[in-house]
Amino acid sequence: MKHLKALNKYFWKYRIRLGAGVIFVFLSNYFNVLSPQVTGFVIDFVQQLFPGYTAPKNPPRYDALVKEITSGISHAGYGWVKVVALCGITILVLALLRGFFLFLMRQTVIVMSRYIEYDQKNEIYTHYQKLDTAFYKTHSTGDLMNRIAEDVSRVRLFTGPAIMYLANLIAIISLSVFFMVKRDAELTIYALAPLPILAITIYFVNNTINKKSEQIQASLSDLTTNAQESYSGIRVIKSFVQEKAMLGFFAKNSEAYKKNAIGLAKVEAIYFPSITFLIGLSTLLTIMIGGLHHIANPDKTNLATIVEFVMYVNMLTFPVSAIGLTASMIQRAAASQKRINEFLDTIPSVQNAENAVLHPLQGDINFINVNFTYPHTGIHALKDFTLRIKKGEKVAIVGRTGSGKSTVAQLLLRMYDVAEGKIELDNINIQQIDLKMLREQISYVPQDVFLFSETVENNIGFGLGGASRAAVERAAKQASVEKEIAAFSHQYETMIGERGVTLSGGQKQRISIARALIKNPDLVIFDDCLSAVDARTENEIIGNLNEYLQDKTAIIITHRIFSLFSFDKIVVLEEGAIVEQGTHPELLARNGSYAALYARQQEQESGQSDRDADD
Repeated sequence: MKHLKALNKYFWKYRIRLGAGVIFVFLSNYFNVLSPQVTGFVIDFVQQLFPGYTAPKNPPRYDALVKEITSGISHAGYGWVKVVALCGITILVLALLRGFFLFLMRQTVIVMSRYIEYDQKNEIYTHYQKLDTAFYKTHSTGDLMNRIAEDVSRVRLFTGPAIMYLANLIAIISLSVFFMVKRDAELTIYALAPLPILAITIYFVNNTINKKSEQIQASLSDLTTNAQESYSGIRVIKSFVQEKAMLGFFAKNSEAYKKNAIGLAKVEAIYFPSITFLIGLSTLLTIMIGGLHHIANPDKTNLATIVEFVMYVNMLTFPVSAIGLTASMIQRAAASQKRINEFLDTIPSVQNAENAVLHPLQGDINFINVNFTYPHTGIHALKDFTLRIKKGEKVAIVGRTGSGKSTVAQLLLRMYDVAEGKIELDNINIQQIDLKMLREQISYVPQDVFLFSETVENNIGFGLGGASRAAVERAAKQASVEKEIAAFSHQYETMIGERGVTLSGGQKQRISIARALIKNPDLVIFDDCLSAVDARTENEIIGNLNEYLQDKTAIIITHRIFSLFSFDKIVVLEEGAIVEQGTHPELLARNGSYAALYARQQEQESGQSDRDADD
């Protein structure tokens, strides 16, 4: 329960709705418990018409409102038909009043829970966006989705239905027991005796049902994952002729799901008849013991009393049966809120400085003795990395896979903070620059291209709010993708599938490049962004970039060498350390790592040209 204290801020925010909801719960139940008293009055009134009727020595002590109504009817001198009709109308009015306040109760409490759900999801999503890359490396997407979806939904069941049921339970039990004790204290004890047994039984059975339900959810999750992977990897499955093996995996998961589902069905088959039995037992005890009391002492317990008690017991049935459900909701909400609290208490390692500088970047970059180790793997990605890039320079960072090239881009975007050394932009420590402003002024084309399930136009204009069609088309032309877009069915309005599945690898890369170019910043970082395009398109893009990057600082991270691009500096990385740097002619003259890399690339391109000629 202590974990649910985190919700107090929401309850305080919506305290008017919560307070009004509790009042409406009480009023709806108040008008509900008056109906048995009016019914008892009618029965007692009609009994007076039969011979041998004796008035009870202790007249019933009705509620003040019922007394007022029944007193008016009694003293009006109406016949029994009119009395019954008026009492029937009174019960109908009470039912309408109860229904009206039930409506208001749901409009306050349940709507409040929806507002809390909305606020909580926004809070979690906002926190998601504050967390650093290291967090996402160590947490699965499924777990993150569960916290904002499943966990929040379970908490909503507490802030809405559970609170409503709990308030309803307290109100109906207190009011019913109060009036029952006023009418006949001894009969009240007998009538309510089975209800605690019912509540305890329901509580334990509900726990069993919840456990089995969670097992079913886990089995269903495995089954869904199995099916999803099979659909996504169907080409691989068919290529390796593994249809039978995959069917075996699916059948195993399906069998586990079937067993859990049947187990739950068996529990529920016992559960519901047991509830009906205990409720019926309580009603029978009321009638039997009330009848014996009436025979033994008709002055104390009359027929009207028995009817009232039967109605009260039926009123208590649902609230008492909801005890187990409510307790289960609270338990599950506490467990889910604990997971949410753990997540919200996670402090991002990359944070904005307290007096962050709002600095317009000029493009001057200085890495000073930078050392960086990835926290989730322990890989020492950069070692004593020192590099000066002046404003307007075009720098290539080349090296083998795993040499630390992409880490340079990650550090410049402050996806991570350096462990040792420092990075300066325009002679200001990068950690002192406002994080939002820093990233707004850098265009980045990642190695792993990600496109959203949106139109081509919206994907290109993603980093620039309200980009015009002309700006989008200009960026597409600079990225050499405008011809492919023109061939699409709806051109720039064409919807791109999830993660860009409807596009080729080269198209995705070029749309990603266009997305970076449209921002027109002073600092551009390209991280191996031409790996999926052919040589002709690559040369066309490089030609466009030569013109686009005239006055900009550009860092091009690649495992290939662009001989057509005039770099001011080429940096060669090996195992996180700079082994060579200089211009293209200078590095070739040294006949070192860069020259060997260039020679190997030339051989590969020459071999590819020969194969193309043979074809």
